[in-house]
Amino acid sequence: MTDTVPPPPALTELGPVAQLRAGRLARRLPQLLVGLVSYGVSLAMMVRGGLGLAPWDVLHSGLIRYLPLTLGQAVVAMSFVVLLVWIPLRETPGIGTVANALVVGFSADGTLALLDSPKALALRVGLMVGGVLLCGLATALYIGAQLGRGPRDGLMTGLARRTGRSLRTVRTGIELTVVLAGLALGGSIGIGTVVYALAIGPLAQLLLPAFTIDLTATARAHAGSPTQPLLRATKPDS
Repeated sequence: MTDTVPPPPALTELGPVAQLRAGRLARRLPQLLVGLVSYGVSLAMMVRGGLGLAPWDVLHSGLIRYLPLTLGQAVVAMSFVVLLVWIPLRETPGIGTVANALVVGFSADGTLALLDSPKALALRVGLMVGGVLLCGLATALYIGAQLGRGPRDGLMTGLARRTGRSLRTVRTGIELTVVLAGLALGGSIGIGTVVYALAIGPLAQLLLPAFTIDLTATARAHAGSPTQPLLRATKPDS
């Protein structure tokens, strides 16, 4: 008899109350927090590397040319703007959604206050590459905790669900679009921006199955909550 390999856990759509009732909070809450803080750290690493900002930060850096905000504050402000796009996508917010909107920006500003820009090119490249890798891991950690996706990643998963495209395809398209908008505002771009835009989608899709906490059974038990799988973590390109 041939053993059947079980499919990877699905990202399941649950309302805020159902997310808490799903259990396994001793793992899920720390995973969420570590993911969000790491996300902010990764953005700051890209800034201090000085070889190009992450795509959304190209937009943020353009905005702060016109608004009296720090980079982290611009991250927070834009998070709530992006949440408006969730309405037509019918994305369901959660604890992680609000936490993301606040924690990532504060973590980025805190890291920037502690981390200096190195002069050596090798160190700057290391910060750039490390920032991209850490962001891919951070994305998988906090989305996989299933406590609600952040504004930008909710946009990613919502569009993936609506269009039937894979996470990596949708994420790459979003990042490239944001870069163009940031450039129009005078934001900073570099080789790091290109590396990030092309690598973050595949990285997130590669790592997500390992960190997605399976809540499918809980989703079925909550008749009052949406129970359909939102997206398979390893859905291939169509």
